[in-house]
Amino acid sequence: MPRQTIVIDPVTRIEGHSKISIHLDESGAVEEAYFHVTQFRGFEKFCEGRPFSEMPSLMARICGICPVSHLIASAKACDALMAVQIPPAAVKLRRVLNLAQIIQSHALSFFHLSSPDLLLGLDSDPAKRHIFGILEAHPTLAKDGIRLRQFGQQVIEWMAGKRIHPAWVVPGGVSAPLSAEHRDQTLAGIPEAIEIARRTLDWFKGILPKFKEEIDTFGNFPSLYMSLVDADGGWEHYDGGVRIIDSSGKILTFQSPGSDYPQYIGEAVEPWSYLKFPFYKPLGYPQGLYRVGPLARLNIAQRCGTTHGAPELTQFKELQKGPVSSSFHYHLARLVEILISLEKMEKLLNDPEILSPHVRAVAGANNFEGVGVSEAPRGILFHHYKINEEGLITWANLIIATGHNNLAMNFGILQVAQHFVKAKKLTEGMLNRVEAVIRTYDPCLSCSTHALGRMPLLVQLVSKEGEVLDQLQRNE
Repeated sequence: MPRQTIVIDPVTRIEGHSKISIHLDESGAVEEAYFHVTQFRGFEKFCEGRPFSEMPSLMARICGICPVSHLIASAKACDALMAVQIPPAAVKLRRVLNLAQIIQSHALSFFHLSSPDLLLGLDSDPAKRHIFGILEAHPTLAKDGIRLRQFGQQVIEWMAGKRIHPAWVVPGGVSAPLSAEHRDQTLAGIPEAIEIARRTLDWFKGILPKFKEEIDTFGNFPSLYMSLVDADGGWEHYDGGVRIIDSSGKILTFQSPGSDYPQYIGEAVEPWSYLKFPFYKPLGYPQGLYRVGPLARLNIAQRCGTTHGAPELTQFKELQKGPVSSSFHYHLARLVEILISLEKMEKLLNDPEILSPHVRAVAGANNFEGVGVSEAPRGILFHHYKINEEGLITWANLIIATGHNNLAMNFGILQVAQHFVKAKKLTEGMLNRVEAVIRTYDPCLSCSTHALGRMPLLVQLVSKEGEVLDQLQRNE
């Protein structure tokens, strides 16, 4: 039989625009599979010439799903440009805001985007395989998901003034202290949120055995893992150092400063995607594949320091000897992180210093280069800026969590396609599984499609019979 190509366009229930192409050989077996990110935005270029003080509020507009993540990483890069130590209360407030971001984003991913596959089944009717189908078939779980995300978004609004694209986090700290009223409102909502997280986690662990085949094949391969850790190797989301481990759990970088990332992270490009391919330099490309996000954070963290979260982290690590390798377990890791985040938020808000009026250090530019690093819900996030004597941005590079996972997502769809896709008997459920492995990573494509200089580009004019009539190609 002739070679065939199966195209899934668009990939559904993710943030952003993409497609998947699956290439079959003459026997009908899957030979190659590619995850094409088809949108391009290029924030690095159009922020050039702007005052560095504007960067946090500009960067928050990269994404409507995780604006807080970019706000915080950008502000930390600006802190480095100013060479200031921000007030302790501001650190705590930034931490609470980032935890609220993790909670609401993880709830969106698990309940709204992936639970239709988990509850209704990967082979269920696609006309009902969405959040409204969940609301009809499992109203309690759907309402729990809506409530949990609402809580995270409400905390962001109470603290930062807006749920989407807030500008409260600024170079040197935050723009205003937290009120006692908003602290108390947040604390009052945490017990209900913990109950929802606990209930959902117990339910999900109970149904995991039904997905043994998916666990075995959904991006299940040896890789490196990267995340922040605190001084004791514990779970971290705001500060600390960068740790990388290999597939056996061996530590490759113990606690590297985020500013050192160019020493061990390289960025490759391919002509079929606008999303860059970061890799671990000592192993080269593409052998230096690594994963970030909740799976990586729980694999790397030696402890989390919370009452409910600690036993869940221990159970997670017991799933496998060495790091947990199946990308299907990103779902489980998100639920564990929601629980950890709620507990850490409660502890921070009960600290009397959280209401301190001293929340901002003021200074001009004292360095010409600064790097800000934090953990977004989807993984570690780097903002790297250079400025001139006037404090204007001359160069910027952003390495986004979804970008870090790009190689892994491409390997994952190939693995799933080779296992499930059979050319002689294609089914919608087969193709949904190829999409579903992408959903495990919860990619945020609007955040991640940026370029350093010129991107390679291939444009093809294809007839309806599949013949390439003409093409234009631009190399980097």
